[in-house]
Amino acid sequence: MPASPVPPSANPDLDAMLAQVLGKDAASPAGPAATPAEEAAAAEPVDVAAQRCGYVAIVGKPNVGKSTLLNALVGQKVSITSRKAQTTRHRITGIRTLGATQFVFVDTPGFQTRHGNALNRALNKTVLGAVNDVDLILFVVEAGHFNLADAKALSMLPANVPAMLVANKFDLVHRRGDLAPWLRSMQERHPFAEFVPMSAKASKDIERLFGICEKYLPQQPWMHDPDDLTDRSERFMAAEMVREKLFRLTGDELPYTSTVIIDKFEEEGALKRIAATIVVEREGHKGMVIGEKGEKLKRIGTEARQELEKLWDCKVFLELWVKVRSGWADDDARVRSFGYE
Repeated sequence: MPASPVPPSANPDLDAMLAQVLGKDAASPAGPAATPAEEAAAAEPVDVAAQRCGYVAIVGKPNVGKSTLLNALVGQKVSITSRKAQTTRHRITGIRTLGATQFVFVDTPGFQTRHGNALNRALNKTVLGAVNDVDLILFVVEAGHFNLADAKALSMLPANVPAMLVANKFDLVHRRGDLAPWLRSMQERHPFAEFVPMSAKASKDIERLFGICEKYLPQQPWMHDPDDLTDRSERFMAAEMVREKLFRLTGDELPYTSTVIIDKFEEEGALKRIAATIVVEREGHKGMVIGEKGEKLKRIGTEARQELEKLWDCKVFLELWVKVRSGWADDDARVRSFGYE
């Protein structure tokens, strides 16, 4: 339920947020910037008593830029992206250690409202589980926009976890004064602790966001090695990379319910051998994925292999198959067997 309207004069935090919109103030103290020097410092021993570490959930409706933001924060691709809604289907953890602070970012699936099948129930369960077990929430919206899908995602935010309003694509807003009423309405909907106007593609905005988030993380020992970028396995990343290329190269033709299963993952020295199955729901979808003379499937495999070789800095042999499993997204047992809890 939206909070009662608060006059700006009675809310100094809202006054500061409005000042940011109008360009009268810096968005927030800069804090630790993600510079090469600090990256190197992160590898040096840090006194455990000085360490900070905590979970930061990235939440919002589908296709609002959550995965792009996570990848920018980590400094490397750990979450796949495409224009297709529901690209992210799992709780993806991205880790960044800067100075004495370790940020554990959690990218969540966009909260689903269009379909009530078993797959979407599993995805929404993932989102709800993530937002209730973190130290901070980044609620991502497009600057100046808010619709029913945003409202559904916002309704999940727990009252006991501080949340920041991250207005992404702020660089595309030409009349900042027009955002003042929008920001006031957003603050009435939820008592956001901070307002962060930014672009996930701007390095300076990403650096600033680290400084804003840091003060919300508890002082405690790091949970991961400072060189870690994610807690997901290479097997998982292989499936995700194939799925990204699948969605990007088939566009809107292929239903979102298609998925990827890793059948074999073997390491032979500097070579990784991977066999994967692309699962679709209809025979006609199989033809879309394979393409004329197998060209579409070949391109999916080539681009996924190149991405994985770049990620792991090794040679990859990738073999792809396509199988039809009708109605799998409506079958709770099969959804679980495919790795969606």
